[in-house]
Parts: sequence; structure tokens; C-alpha cells
Amino acid sequence: MLGVDESMPQAKRRRTGPQRRTGNVRGRRQAPETVPAVVIEGIEPAVDLGRFPAKAVAGEPCVVSADIFKDGHDVLKASLLFREKGAARWRAVPMRFLENDRWQASFVPEVNARYEYTLEAWQDVMATWLDQVQKKCPYYPAVPSEVQEGCKHLLEMARDATPADGARLKALALDLQRTAGRPQEVLEFCRRAEVAELTEAYPLKALRTLREPALELIADRERAQCGAWYEMFPRSQGTRPGVSGTFQDCIRRLPDIRRMGFDVVYLPPIHPIGSTHRKGPNNSPEAAPDSPGSPWAIGNRQGGHKDVHPDLGTLEDFRELVAAARKLDMEIALDFAIQCSPDHPWVKAHPEWFYHLPDGSIRYAENPPKKYEDIYPVNFHNPDWRALWEEMKSIVLYWHAQGVNIFRVDNPHTKPLYFWHWLIAEVQAKHPEVLFLAEAFTRPKIMKFLAKAGFTQSYTYFTWRNAKWELRQYFEELTRTDMRFYFRGNLFTNTPDILTEVLQKGGRPAFKMRAVLAATLLPSWGLYSGFELCENRAKAEGSEEYLDSEKYQLKIWDWERPGNIREFIARLNRIRAENPALRRYANLRFFDSGNENVLCYGKSAGDNHLWMCVNLDPFRVQEDRFRLPLEAYGLADGQSFHVQDLLTGATYAWQGRDPYLRLDPQNEPAHIFRLIP
Repeated sequence: MLGVDESMPQAKRRRTGPQRRTGNVRGRRQAPETVPAVVIEGIEPAVDLGRFPAKAVAGEPCVVSADIFKDGHDVLKASLLFREKGAARWRAVPMRFLENDRWQASFVPEVNARYEYTLEAWQDVMATWLDQVQKKCPYYPAVPSEVQEGCKHLLEMARDATPADGARLKALALDLQRTAGRPQEVLEFCRRAEVAELTEAYPLKALRTLREPALELIADRERAQCGAWYEMFPRSQGTRPGVSGTFQDCIRRLPDIRRMGFDVVYLPPIHPIGSTHRKGPNNSPEAAPDSPGSPWAIGNRQGGHKDVHPDLGTLEDFRELVAAARKLDMEIALDFAIQCSPDHPWVKAHPEWFYHLPDGSIRYAENPPKKYEDIYPVNFHNPDWRALWEEMKSIVLYWHAQGVNIFRVDNPHTKPLYFWHWLIAEVQAKHPEVLFLAEAFTRPKIMKFLAKAGFTQSYTYFTWRNAKWELRQYFEELTRTDMRFYFRGNLFTNTPDILTEVLQKGGRPAFKMRAVLAATLLPSWGLYSGFELCENRAKAEGSEEYLDSEKYQLKIWDWERPGNIREFIARLNRIRAENPALRRYANLRFFDSGNENVLCYGKSAGDNHLWMCVNLDPFRVQEDRFRLPLEAYGLADGQSFHVQDLLTGATYAWQGRDPYLRLDPQNEPAHIFRLIP
């Protein structure tokens, strides 16, 4: 032991005087130089205690709350501080006390940018004096020392006040002094409105505590939270059998898609397609000479990720499509798939970017029992990984330069998770308007991390949530837990890979029911084209693969096919556009009901109150009553009120908190009721 003579008997090892210890000493903690006087904890929103930014929408209030308290009985005050990241000065908003040491305030991030926010709290000296002296006055014959203290505080406040208010504060100090400590007069002084006004205007702050470091917030544009997506293959927009559709065909389809109410048109990869191991119809390993191949087998001698398939048109044609969409207040979203065909230029130029087998060949993609011999996955852990990362960023920036501001990312969970944290931050630092949708049907914690790492939106498990209990459980997790601060779900009803059993067997009622759920549970939803035609032919029993999938062949669609639900979808999107409640994310509230085949829930924004009731059984009529919390809508027990079903236009007079429902899936499988003010 340092400083101790090990040969000295233990009984004689005594300290001869006081010792000052410095540094870390095992078993003891050194007193810190400064000690926060006020505790600030439980801040919301805060993602992993501030490790990642929370998400908000520019122009909408961001509500911040926290637990704030200290020892003793002093009066506390707190402020929310915020600024655009990089700005020199903070802006402050007073926080208000709620209950049980919970405080709250809000600010509006005005522009699409990154923000910082933090909290400060302090003992309000004058407010504490007012509180304590009013408690003493009824029990003390005189309070002269308290009067002296109050006068001192008022004069101190006067030093920081405007000349006019400074004069008022000095006059108040004289008035307080004249009370000579007489309790009744002191009480009357404390209760003067002018005293409260000036105490609020010029707080005396003691024991000020600032939460450090500041937290970060991404204020996205509105479409990050609310949008209606339509996925289509450009090559299937043509009208001649065996001939690929083009970008010009897509332009001709845009008005029809807009009439259905969609504002984002998502295109699978539009790049040249490899020919090596090209897949044929229905994913056959044998491709005919005219088989177009899978768009996800990207690259051939004509180019790679920065090129367009010549059958679709030219780059100028693509720019024309982007411009045509913008004129209709729509956007084109592109698929960003980091994978290659064996014919991609990278295979020769950068062989180190791929996984090599012992025999020297490159490993193709597999998801047993599925084999994708036409696709090479990219090795992000190769020695040249920095160049690979930069190339990926350059692809996003290239298509952004062509007018694309939304990217749907294919299988991001199969790439390094921190790569996305880097890439998205790099792109959004200069282009905050760019949005990223994660197509990650994977384990929950990975999906959550991708959202924390920066993905604007995420696919969800919605397609496989069908029972009442699991829908309620899942959507309460999305909207009522801390996931609401960073994870924005986009509810796709189907994808080129997912044709669920309920759609295969439930017919037209199932398509309408699932559309209502997707369009009203969260503010972003989407469908893959063919859904509006109730296309439900599966490749095989028990398979979620479409028969004659567009992934492997050209298709010609009859968009007016009998039995379609195009008008129903258009009506849904009109309802969404006309009702602010459906454009908010975390305002979902489920209602109790007795029938396990009926799901009831509500969404509100201001005085816009909507109640959705959906029959989850596409085969049978279901009846039910659901429990309305009338008080939440300013309604009293026994009060009559009127609602309108926005799907049919019918109006009903209701009374009481248990309305009756009858839902016939062959007619309308759902109600969307609006409370008439």
C-alpha cells in the first residue's frame, strides 16, 4: 500500500492528523465541485435519454414534459429552452405545473430542420417569500424580519427591470415597509395583483439548474407524418401485351392515382436489370428470352444504381415524371436497394465489395428456402468500406438532384445499423426535406433502432395483425409508449411480397375493411397496385406470394375491372384530407366493446372528433355496442348528440354512452362517425 509501512504492526497504523484525499479513492466518492439543486428527470420526448433525436413535424407544437423537484418547500419555476441547431440564442417558454411534480410546455419548430431543446429550473426567490410569509401571517403577531427580506427582494428585482417597472417595484418596497410587519397589512400586500404581475415578469432565480447536454429534435415536413402511398411497377403501366410500360405511361396514370387521393407514388427499382441467373415468371429459375427479370436484380452493362432501364425511357423522361407528379401535389418515391445482379459494373470495378466463397465465386443472396441467384448482397465490412459508404451516399444525392425527396429503403436491417445513422444524418444535414422509409420486416428491437437511427418512417407488422386484441395491443404500443417519439409507422395493406390470408379468402369486404384500418389507425398508409382491384390470387395455398407476380413479368391491368373499390379508396382519402384528426399520429384511443370481431377507436384534433367502428369478420354481419367516454368530448350522460357516417353520409341522433352498431361486410364493413358540433 502506498504511504503505509507494511512492516509496521497493524495496531500502530494510525493517522497522525487530518488527510485531504484527491482523485478517486476506492470505496469513497469525492464531493463534486458543483451540485445541481433541482432534479430534472423523466423528460419527454427523449429517445434513449437523448442519445438519438426525437421526431416532430415543422409547424406543429412539440409538447415537452418532465419531472422537476427539489428538497424543501421552495417555490420552483421552470422554462423550456429551444433553438434551431447552430443558432446562437435560445428562446424560452415558461413551463406550467401539472401535478405530482410533472411540468409541461410546448414550442413550435417552425421550419424543416434540426432543433435543440433543454430545460432549466430554479427556486423563485420572491415567489418563495410570498408563499412562506402568507403562511406565517395568520399565526404570528408581527413579521418585521420577513418585511425586510421582502423589501430587499423587490429592490433587487428593480435593478433588472425597465425604468417604469423599476419605479413600480421601488414603490412596492416602500408600501411593504409601511406595513411595519403588521400581519393583516402584509397579507393584503402579498395578494395585490401588481405584486404577482411583477414577480412573474422579473423572477429572482436562485439555485438555477440547467439540463445538459441539450436534447435534439428533427422537425420533418408534414409528409413525413401523413401521406397516402401508391406502389406501382412502371413497366406494368402500359397497354400492349409483351411491351414494357414507360415513364410516359406513368405520367398518363398520375391523374387517376391522384383522383384516388394518393400523394406519394412509390416505384420499385427503375435501373437496368441483370441477365445472369435471371428469374422467369413466378420466380422460376428458368427465364424465357423475353422474361424481363426482377427489378431488384440491379445492374448490367448499361449501368447500375445511377441509371434507368432503357425500356422505361430516358433520364429526361424520369425528370418529366417527377415534374408531372409535383404539379398534382404528388411526389415520386424511389426504391433504394443496396444489392446487385452478377452483371452490375461494381462486380468488376469493386470485387472487394462482395462476399467471396472459398472457390473464389461471389455469394448470392439467400433466405432459405428462397434462393436469389440473380442477386449479390454487398459486403459492408470489406476493407474498402469507407468508399462503399460514400458511394451509397452519392446514389441518394444523385437521385435527389433529379427531384426525388423520398426513398423507400429495401431491407435496411441487413446492412450495418450505424451506417444508416451516418447516411441519413449526412443527407439531411444539407437536405432536411429528404425522407426515408424503412422496409424492415424484422425483429422489433431492430425495427426500433432503425427508427432511432434516423429513418423517417417504418413499415409495420400491420399486415399480420388481424385479431381485435392484437390490433389494439400493437397500436397502443406504437402510439402510447415512447415509440411515438421516434417511430412513425406507415400502414401498407399489401406489398409485392405480401398477400395475406385475410385478403386471399375474405374477398372484397376484406379489402375494404383492411383499407379502413390502414387509412385511419395512423396518418400514413399505402397500398400496392392491384389492391384497388381486389387482386387476391396467391401462387399456392399457404403462400403470401402473388400468382403471376409483377416482380418477374410484365402485366397489363384493367383499372376499371368489375368489383374494384377505387371509389371507396378515393372516399377514404377524401375523409383523411378533410379531417385533421386523421393527420395526427399519437391521438389514437381505443373504446371497449363486447364483440371480439368489432374494433372501435377514436381520433381527435381540436373540435374534430372521429369514431371508427370496423367489422374484422369479412364473412358475417356483426352487432355490438361500444363504450364512449362522453366526458372526453364535452358531452354529459343522457345528452342527445348527432353523428354523421362519413362513408355513407347518413346522420344519426344518439343518446347515452353505449351506441348500437350493426356492420354488414357485404354492404359497408365499417363506420367512420364524425361528432357534429
